[in-house]
Formats: sequence, structure tokens, C-alpha cells
Amino acid sequence: MKKRFNLPGLAFLVVLALIWQGIAILVDSPNFPGFVQVIVALFHDDTTLAIEIGYTLERAGIGFALALVVMLPFGILLGRVRALGDLVEPVIEFVRPLPPIAMVPVAMIFFGTGDAAKIFVVAWSASFPILINAIEAVRGAHPMLSTVARALRLSRVETMWHIDLPAALPQIIAGIRLAVAISLLIAVVAEMLLSTNGIGMYLARAQERFEIANGLAGLLVIALGALAVNYGVLAIERKVLRWHHARIGMHAKA
Repeated sequence: MKKRFNLPGLAFLVVLALIWQGIAILVDSPNFPGFVQVIVALFHDDTTLAIEIGYTLERAGIGFALALVVMLPFGILLGRVRALGDLVEPVIEFVRPLPPIAMVPVAMIFFGTGDAAKIFVVAWSASFPILINAIEAVRGAHPMLSTVARALRLSRVETMWHIDLPAALPQIIAGIRLAVAISLLIAVVAEMLLSTNGIGMYLARAQERFEIANGLAGLLVIALGALAVNYGVLAIERKVLRWHHARIGMHAKA
């Protein structure tokens, strides 16, 4: 499952940067900085940007961790205990379409404007991809697994831990990857609305001062941070689901 280095993709990014710089030279406007100007702004504010993205990643990480710890076992429980799932499902479908940003006023009422409010909004937004994928993965498991659990006289908790979780893990991981991306996105937006620091506030201040190059440098830092987080999640996925990828590879060769 080793991935080769994507040289064509990297070359394409270089071409896009050159085109961007060329258009900026032709336009020759302070409102349209080129790629070089953005890189200069990035290195000029490198310390500030590193500190601000650190705040953002910390809030996104805590919010995501809270969502994972609460919603993963809850989703497995709702998937395994069908009566409980049917009871709670209308509530989930009622609150799930609410935009995460719409929860900002609620977070302010209960948690103020500090870190707790931003972490709450992140946890709220990350909860539903994990919860829904866990429920559907457990419900979609092969019926033979339940028969095996009964034959082994496993308790409900043992069944969820030893059978439901491993069987549902591939789909759960897909929900987790989605939740990670959403956590970073919502953390940035929440900081723009509630915070005094973080990369979201850096972007808001750059916008207020019409520092377009600095704002684009902040966006570049977010993109690089998201890329690093994504590669980290993929590395964990390859280790956790090594057996799953090996089985898919065997089926593909068959």
C-alpha cells in the first residue's frame, strides 16, 4: 500500500503558481498580489502564522477528540440496539441539518466567547459524520456476525467491542476523515467570529487592513496544515486498516 510520489501533480501546482504570478504581473494591481508576494508575506509573518495556526489546530484537535470519544461508542450502541436507535434517530435528523455556525450564538450563551465556545462548535460539527457512519456501518454488518456473537455467548458490550467495532471500522474511518476536515474548517470560521487569536482571526485582521497578500499567506498556511493533518490521518488509517486493504488487494488480484 505504498504510495508513489506524485510528480505530475507537483509539476501541475508549479505551473499554476507560475500562471498566477504571470497574471499578477500583467494586472499590476495591489489588490491582486502574485505568488511571490504571498510567499514573501508568508516568510515575513512566519512566526505569527506558526503561533496562530497552532491555536487553530489545538482547538480543532480538542473538538474532534471530544466528538470521537462521545459519538463513536454512541453510534455503535445505536446501531446495535435497534429500538434505541429508532427512538433517538428523529432527534438526530432534526438537529443534524443545523449549520454549525448557527450554533455560535448558542455557544456564546453557555460558554462565553473563550476557547470553550469554539471547541463546542467544532465538536458539534464533527459529531455527525462520526455518528452517522458508525450507526450505518454497524447496521450494515453481515448478519452472520450477530450469530457468531450469540454462539460465543458474548455480552452486548463485548459484541460491540470485539465484533461491531472491527467490522464497522472501514466506514467509521471514512467518517473520521470527514470529521477531521470539518473540524479544521469550523475552527477557522469560529475564530473569525469569536476569537482574539488563531488563524481565523489573522485572516479577519488581514481583511480589515486590506492586506491581501497576508490574507492569502494565511490561507496557504491553512492549506498546508490541512494537508499535513490529512497525511497523518491517512498514515494512521493504513496502519489500523492494514488487514482491510490487504483483503481488498487479494480480491482485486482474484
